[in-house]
Amino acid sequence: MTSGLLEAKVAVITGGTRGLGLAIAQAYARQGAAVVVASRTPSSVEQTVISLNNEGLQASGQPCDVADLPQVEELAKHALNTFGRLDLWVNNAGLSATHGPTIDVPPEEITQVIRTNILGAYHGSLVALRHFLPRGKGKLINVLGRGARQPVPYGNAYASSKAWLRSFTLALAKEYRGSGVGMYTFNPGLVDTDLLRKFRVIAGYEERAKMLRIVMRMWAKPPEVAARKALWIASDATNGRTGLDISLIGPATLVSGALREGVRQLLRRPAPAIELSVISVPAALNLSDHRQT
Repeated sequence: MTSGLLEAKVAVITGGTRGLGLAIAQAYARQGAAVVVASRTPSSVEQTVISLNNEGLQASGQPCDVADLPQVEELAKHALNTFGRLDLWVNNAGLSATHGPTIDVPPEEITQVIRTNILGAYHGSLVALRHFLPRGKGKLINVLGRGARQPVPYGNAYASSKAWLRSFTLALAKEYRGSGVGMYTFNPGLVDTDLLRKFRVIAGYEERAKMLRIVMRMWAKPPEVAARKALWIASDATNGRTGLDISLIGPATLVSGALREGVRQLLRRPAPAIELSVISVPAALNLSDHRQT
C-alpha cells in the first residue's frame, strides 16, 4: 500500500460489515489504516474481512454485541493483539425500531434500540477512552442520525437515542478537553443502504412509506459519500479540534434537494424508481382513537 491519510493507524469500526460502517472501513483501509470490523453476525464479519483482505487491505474482525461490555472489551483486545495499537474508534453500530406511534411499537424493539444505540455507544466510548486517555492521543467518533437535534414523531426510539449520543459525546469532549484525545460527533445525514430500504411500519401507517420515498429522492446519499467525511474526521485535519459537531445536513443541502424534487414535479418528469420493502408490523396496542396522519 502507498502512503495514505491514515498510514499506520489502527481503527475499530462497530457495525462495520455493511452500509455506512463498511464504507468507512473501506475508506480508512484504502488510506493506509488497519481496520477491525465488528458486528453481531460471525459470518458477516468473516466475509467482510476476506473481502477487504482480497483487496490487499489490512483488516481483521471480531463478532461483537456492543450492548455487552465484556464483548466490547474483547474487541479492543483483539485490535491490540492483532495490530499492536489502537488509534481510532468509530461507534457506528445502530438499530432503528418500527416506524409508527411510540406506544404501538413493540417494547422489545425499543429496548433493543436503547441497548445498541445508547449502551453500545457508551461501552465503545468507555473502552476507547480507557485506552486513549492514558496515552494522550486517539480519536473517538460517534455516529449520529436523524433526531440528534430535534424530536422525530413516529421515529422516537432511534431519534431519542441519537439526541442522547450527541449530548453524551459533546459532554465528554468538554470533560477531557486538553487531554490530547479527540472526540467528535458525525451526522452523515440520510444514507442509502439496504437497511433504510427495508421499511418496517406499524400496520395502518403504510402510507408513510410514500413520504420516505420522497425524502430519499431529495436527500439520500451513497455510503461512500458519507465515508469520505468520516475519513476527514479521522485524519490529521482535525488534530487538536476535539468537540467538533459535524453534520452533512445543512441549509444548502436541504434546499438543493427540495429544489431538485420541486423542479422534477413541476416539469412532470418521472420519479426515479426507489425499491422499498414495506413490512407491516401489528401494533403493540390497538388504540384507534390516537391515530394521526
